[in-house]
Amino acid sequence: MANVDTEARLDFADRGKTVVSYRRKEFRRAVHSLIASRWALIGMLILFAATFIAVFGPWLAPFDPNRQNIMMRLMEPGAEAARNGTYWLGSDHLGRDVLSRLLYGARVSLLVGVASIAVGGTLGTLLGLISGYFGGWIDDVIMRLGDIQLAFPFILLAIMFLVVLGPGLVNIILVLGIGQWITYARIVRAQTLSLREKEYVEAARAMGDSLFSILFRTILPNIVAPLTVIASFNVASVILSEAALSFLGLGVPPTVPTWGSMLSESRDHLLANKWWLAVFPGLAIVFTVLAFNIIGDWLRDFLDPRLKERD
Repeated sequence: MANVDTEARLDFADRGKTVVSYRRKEFRRAVHSLIASRWALIGMLILFAATFIAVFGPWLAPFDPNRQNIMMRLMEPGAEAARNGTYWLGSDHLGRDVLSRLLYGARVSLLVGVASIAVGGTLGTLLGLISGYFGGWIDDVIMRLGDIQLAFPFILLAIMFLVVLGPGLVNIILVLGIGQWITYARIVRAQTLSLREKEYVEAARAMGDSLFSILFRTILPNIVAPLTVIASFNVASVILSEAALSFLGLGVPPTVPTWGSMLSESRDHLLANKWWLAVFPGLAIVFTVLAFNIIGDWLRDFLDPRLKERD
């Protein structure tokens, strides 16, 4: 009996070492692939910079983003402030510092992007697993609900819900998240339909594993890769949607600076050649979205099993 226990422990230890070795190998491969792909490295650096700004923006901002000074309105970039300080990126029509609002706006834009994907991805993955595993009328109901939602333009649907619910950070996250669920549900459903007939799933059923264990421990780990790629692309599209809704006045409250609201406030001053009001928040959106798209392309190639075998 003691020999059996000893062999079991040794076997468990060997498996643990194998898993650790595999993870280290994959990590080294990821670092090598990231360095080899210059664009992916640039995208990662941009994303790290945006995340750093979002986290430490309140400490980096030279002014209160909502502090108004009408006497210093529409100052050009580099102008001296009334008190000690400099408007490095200029001031807006209310005399607020553009740089400070840009730093604070990074937090809202990234939070909305990541949180909306978390909401939509979780809901879509759960419904996709249920739809693909059970099939039948459950599958029909879930997929028809998705088809009904896709029949409406997404931005129009978001505007309709925000008009009813009212603007706000939580509301915009929920609306943008719910608007993304069908993308994940369709991908997960297609993968689950294929995987539910595999031998290891049949073995899990034969061993008496619970439904939760089969769905989330046997099937879900095998479909994480495509979900990760889709999520990286969707974050970029959600950030653009948030900017569009904020531009229309349906985003977060006016006291919360966002890149979209900064663009909205700049439109009345573009003809007066106050270019900095639109250029800087526009560039922030462009570079952030571009970084997520580049990382999405890299993840798609890195997780491709055909390329993995080639490496």
